[in-house]
Amino acid sequence: MSQTNKLKIFNDPIYGFITIPNTLIYDLIQHPYFQRLRRISQMGMSYLVYPGAHHTRFHHALGCMHIMQKAVQTLQFKGVSISEEEENALYIAILLHDIGHGPYSHAMEHSIVEEVHHEELSLLFMEQLNKEFDGKLALAIQVFKGEYHRKFMLQLISSQLDMDRMDYLKRDSFYSGVAEGNINSERLIQMMNVQDDYLVIEEKGIYSVEKFLVARRLMYWQAYLHKTSVVAELILTKILKRAKELTQKGTILPCSEPLQFFLQNKISLTDFDKNVLDKFSYLDDYDVLGAIKAWQFHDDFVLQSLCRMILNRDLLKIQMTDDKPIKENLLAIKNKYIALAGISDKEADYFVFKGKLKNQAYSKSSEPIRILKKDKTIEDVVEASDQLHLKALSKPVTKYFICFPKVVLEA
Repeated sequence: MSQTNKLKIFNDPIYGFITIPNTLIYDLIQHPYFQRLRRISQMGMSYLVYPGAHHTRFHHALGCMHIMQKAVQTLQFKGVSISEEEENALYIAILLHDIGHGPYSHAMEHSIVEEVHHEELSLLFMEQLNKEFDGKLALAIQVFKGEYHRKFMLQLISSQLDMDRMDYLKRDSFYSGVAEGNINSERLIQMMNVQDDYLVIEEKGIYSVEKFLVARRLMYWQAYLHKTSVVAELILTKILKRAKELTQKGTILPCSEPLQFFLQNKISLTDFDKNVLDKFSYLDDYDVLGAIKAWQFHDDFVLQSLCRMILNRDLLKIQMTDDKPIKENLLAIKNKYIALAGISDKEADYFVFKGKLKNQAYSKSSEPIRILKKDKTIEDVVEASDQLHLKALSKPVTKYFICFPKVVLEA
């Protein structure tokens, strides 16, 4: 295959044309591990609230790589030396930062792939690709793990103002139609610099940073933590948990082979060899949705009821409160549903439960967003800003909720 064939461009509705910087990155994009991201939605169940939110993790990863190119150009223009090898490592690390996501990732992490986080899987995928590509990803992996001596490179990939957040806020805002999340990533990138090996934002970019933090907070409440998205994801988690419970007891549920494998086996991080990693890479949204479509007809009351809720968007009622729910109230609702549905106490736990949501737009305990003042001193954005609301944004806000079937209210 001739090289010219590999220098493709993608048309992106947000940035316009995205170019692939070199043939290695083209080959990584072409790899089945990466192509599967086309079949994994970026916003999970959010399409039940925002019908346009069907964009994929593939799309997001390309967007991240594109703005990383812009960031590298800006820093080089300002005299920051970044070698070709380092530049490539940044592109590869940001391109592959989400490669470990499964379908409906957060629901999976809490149900069928026991406590294995997508960051850990991303690293396993990168290490496997490194073997296949003769060690060409070694530096990218070093940067990704935070083991490279130039700190600012990790900050571009993973920090409170990284390329990942910049792209997903802009992209999710665009596709969901939640205008509050739209940020000015071009200006933020133009304001970037490196001082004492830290990524900094020049002082005149402070308002863009403030807007970015406010946008992030609003996107969390309006999109990611929207109560309908939250309850849909919880129902999905319960579906997968129930499916696993039934499978472990010997019930064979109709579903694809890779999904069957994860339902039948207890898989933790130590079990992820090449074989298990490949099995995981065959999973995407279609396995899960296909299974849910089949399971709506299963004779297990819990499984069929939960599946129908998702398919027909007839979800559990979710009530948000500022205070912790009262145990007795929840118990009364649960007992009422047990009587109505004629199910056991354990089965009722799938339908009546409580939880909490936490939203913190800026964390003072994490790596700060540094503002480079005119006198060349560096200050945390919260201290540098004259806006009092930034201090408020760094306080975590917790909301509590209870979920239960709507029939309980009607009865």
